[in-house]
Amino acid sequence: MAEGATILVADDDDSIRTVVTQALSRAGFEVRSTGNASTLWQWVENGDGDLVITDVVMPDENGLDLVPRIRRIRPNLRIIVMSAQNTLMTAVKATERGAFEYLPKPFDLNELVAVVRRGLEARTSGESINQQRSADEMEEALPLIGRSPAMQDIYRTLARLMPTDLTVMITGESGTGKELVARALHDYGKRKNKPFVAVNVAAIPRELIESELFGHEKGSFTGAVSRSSGRFEQANGGTLFLDEIGDMPMEAQTRLLRVLQEGEFSTVGGRTAIQSNVRVIAATHHDLKRLIRRGLFREDLYFRLNVVPIRLPALRERTEDVAELVRHFLGRAANEGLPWKIIDPEALELLQKHSWPGNVRELENMMRRLAALYSEENISRDVIRAELDEGQDGAESAASTSGGLSDAVDTHIRTYFNAHDGALPAAGLYNRILREVERPLIMQTLQVTRGNQVKASEVLGLNRNTLRKKIRELGIPIIKGSE
Repeated sequence: MAEGATILVADDDDSIRTVVTQALSRAGFEVRSTGNASTLWQWVENGDGDLVITDVVMPDENGLDLVPRIRRIRPNLRIIVMSAQNTLMTAVKATERGAFEYLPKPFDLNELVAVVRRGLEARTSGESINQQRSADEMEEALPLIGRSPAMQDIYRTLARLMPTDLTVMITGESGTGKELVARALHDYGKRKNKPFVAVNVAAIPRELIESELFGHEKGSFTGAVSRSSGRFEQANGGTLFLDEIGDMPMEAQTRLLRVLQEGEFSTVGGRTAIQSNVRVIAATHHDLKRLIRRGLFREDLYFRLNVVPIRLPALRERTEDVAELVRHFLGRAANEGLPWKIIDPEALELLQKHSWPGNVRELENMMRRLAALYSEENISRDVIRAELDEGQDGAESAASTSGGLSDAVDTHIRTYFNAHDGALPAAGLYNRILREVERPLIMQTLQVTRGNQVKASEVLGLNRNTLRKKIRELGIPIIKGSE
């Protein structure tokens, strides 16, 4: 059933009803429209209509409250919810209560017609839709902020993913909110009452990554004085968030692939298989396909993790959200006891034009800084300009030294091989490159910690004896006060 089907439309805005009616009529549908929920409910009770389109805010009842009532008496009637309240919670509640689709206003009329056709096809094919869960019990605090089209696409995707156990790969620049997305998938999903365990893969030393993820048995390596559970065991029944998955060593990638394929793993030094009941969500700021071409990431693992890809936009791609984010972060700072601040319109305009290389995290840090350090309540354009100029100087300095360590090393090695005109260089290149990277890394860390080897070993993630050994082997001069 498609053309000729009757569509019931409820919206208290006359102009919305008019354009929706015209678009659906041109597509060959019969349309009945109303400006209130009670009339829509009467039509549904009488058995009228083949599909419902309803707004959320109406004069006599919230459209979201109407959805489960319709579902109870006519479970096969597809419902499309449209709303100008374009938040993640609106999308989640629409899906949780049984809506077939959620469309944020303003929407494209061609997209609306396409969704209506899909809804009618799903109705005749018997396709199931999510049963209502206790959305009213969800905390109203929004884990993600923004009403831009880019964020609306993410909200709709998340709302559809929350009732599932599908593996998700989140990509995006640093500071875009990848862990917030993982948290939202867990906190509003069916595993919400189980653990959420987050692991920053890049922060774990290579030699400890497998033990950290899968646990180890007593005596399995030097220093393993007792059995220790890994993150997979700790997250049992819940969600394991693997942040910066692109930095995972190849040997650990192989073990992770086996868990995803077989649904079981063993501890380091263990012989007994442990069943895995974990939803895995991965994230990275790297281009994994590029890492695959360079032999640094397993292609088969990529396909296992990339079941549902979600790309988070950089803040510069959704500058229309800056004002809402500013209000949110200033409000949060005030709730934490910092003075309330107001951003002047001209100052806000500067913020919206900024490129935000550090994305949402950079904006949040600036708002906290403004709340803590400035005495005036109204933050002027001059204050914002000074803050942005200072931040830009720091960003340019960082960019000049950190254009991507992997890229810099890749260029260095390529240049090294090209210098030999195709002939293989002398043996020992691996250790030579490692030495070139290790020496400045340790020296700079010792400089920052003012020669304190205990602090330096903590920063580097090395045992202190290992650090002292490397200092001797690499010929690093002892900084005064380091002993």
